[in-house]
Amino acid sequence: MNLHKKSLKKFPSALEAIREKLMAGTALEIWWQDEARIGQKNKITRRWARKGTRPRAAHDQRTKSAYIFGAICPERGVGAALVLSRCDTEAMDLHLAEISAQVVQGAHAVVMLDQAGWHTSHALQVPENITLMPIPARSPELNPVENVWQFLRDNDLSNRIFKSFEEIVQLSCDAWLKLVEQPWKIMSIGRRRWAHEF
Repeated sequence: MNLHKKSLKKFPSALEAIREKLMAGTALEIWWQDEARIGQKNKITRRWARKGTRPRAAHDQRTKSAYIFGAICPERGVGAALVLSRCDTEAMDLHLAEISAQVVQGAHAVVMLDQAGWHTSHALQVPENITLMPIPARSPELNPVENVWQFLRDNDLSNRIFKSFEEIVQLSCDAWLKLVEQPWKIMSIGRRRWAHEF
């Protein structure tokens, strides 16, 4: 985090610059966005077991996968996601439209994201109620959605064999819906002092 202190210190003034371009009194929501590949070549995660035992975990070598495009607003405890077959600018356009639909009417979302090519493309169609704000390069630890992926993998998506692409999509959707039914979990995982308490 020390490497990025200068960027973090600029965050309040960057938000203020966005606020100045909006109609007076417009509420700002801070959203965090990222993607995760979920598929048959799955990760094996830790699991509880009796001392002295070695629990088995299934590990598939096939390669079908899908991508969860996920975003959270920790202040409100809400999320917006799509499970898609590819990870590109067109998919990102669909996700931005989904985030836009979840923003409170009359509010404006500042969507924090990494600097992947499909996030910075000039071809992106960014809705009027969203401003994209990239986090510093090579700093996934600043994005709480990385912790969301870890939570979903640890609790729902790892140590299993997916029978088909359709099952990957269904179980990814189920895991996300389970998360958004727990707004306190989104608030707990997603809050960052430097972004929410200045």
